[in-house]
Amino acid sequence: MHQHSKNPHPHHHGHPGGKNSEDTNTNTLRLVAWETTRRCNLSCVHCRAAAEDHFYENELDTKAAFKLMDEIRTVGQPIIILTGGEPLLRSDIFDIASYGTKIGLRMVMAPNGTMITKENARKMKESGIKRLSISLDGATKEKHDKFRGVEGAYEGALNGIKIAKEAGLEFQINTTITKANLDEIPAILALAEKLEAVAHHIFLLVPTGRGKYIVDQEIDATAYETTLNWFYDQRDKTTLQLKATCAPHYYRILRQRAKKEGKSVTFESHGLDAVTRGCLAGTGFCFISHIGEVQTCGFLDVKCGDVTKNHFKEIWDNSEVFTKLRNMDNLDGKCGICEYRKVCGGCRARAYEATGNYMAEEPLCTYIPSREKR
Repeated sequence: MHQHSKNPHPHHHGHPGGKNSEDTNTNTLRLVAWETTRRCNLSCVHCRAAAEDHFYENELDTKAAFKLMDEIRTVGQPIIILTGGEPLLRSDIFDIASYGTKIGLRMVMAPNGTMITKENARKMKESGIKRLSISLDGATKEKHDKFRGVEGAYEGALNGIKIAKEAGLEFQINTTITKANLDEIPAILALAEKLEAVAHHIFLLVPTGRGKYIVDQEIDATAYETTLNWFYDQRDKTTLQLKATCAPHYYRILRQRAKKEGKSVTFESHGLDAVTRGCLAGTGFCFISHIGEVQTCGFLDVKCGDVTKNHFKEIWDNSEVFTKLRNMDNLDGKCGICEYRKVCGGCRARAYEATGNYMAEEPLCTYIPSREKR
């Protein structure tokens, strides 16, 4: 989390016991994104799950959800992102949130905003939801609705934010960057400030699911570098917490720029906005699908285990994929010889989509490593 000049004491979203260090070799579980349902009322062009609005079979029921929370709790106290699909389409979502809160997990939710009502905002608050993340992929109705594939998605999201704010729920804005909205990022950040969000997290498109079909919308490596440098420049100009996700190169830029400017980079290892290292897949983060399959992240479609068959701790500690990803020396290509490999790591999902090998070099990086592998 950055200490901003305007806001020297930003809210601490971490939990106690987080170490301030750049210890990137631990596999401390910080974040779990659980796809509570695949069902969704929108049809976004970049959707990883290509989610639709109908019943999906074999989704984990309430009992299985509680069991999963208990198993995750044996590994640590990560932040649990209740995501989807649209999590509010699950009738037991508040029971799950309350249960997670009760056993000491930090519960957050990623709704699209269109289904937030006064009643369910109150329930979110009561069940201990600490923060909502709501996506805005355009600064205008036209841009956002086109991206989300549903007329009225923008108004719905803004209305949801308004209700959440009235209920006293903290929220952040998430934005997936593509060619279509690249020029709108400054306007979206300004909108996030105006809406009084606590954070703006940008996501660089990972072309999987429906995102594969807009691969021509993926911005090139040079544009990424420029965007991430611009994002770095905003750190001292905004009170918002800024975080780049699926953009591991940002963590290289952070160090390059800080070194050049003679600044120290402060790191927090916990919290929603924690700036730790690039790709956290399998090291500090994992994804659990609606039917209980565990992946390193939602975009890397390689199965690491199944919570309906094995205990979550067993999967987290011993999965072959996780074990491989936890040793940065296993990386191939220029990622393998890069001096920033331990802080960046490259996006494993983009590498996999491009080559079929999740340890291959990140395809969207302009940086040329300065030394040979030691």
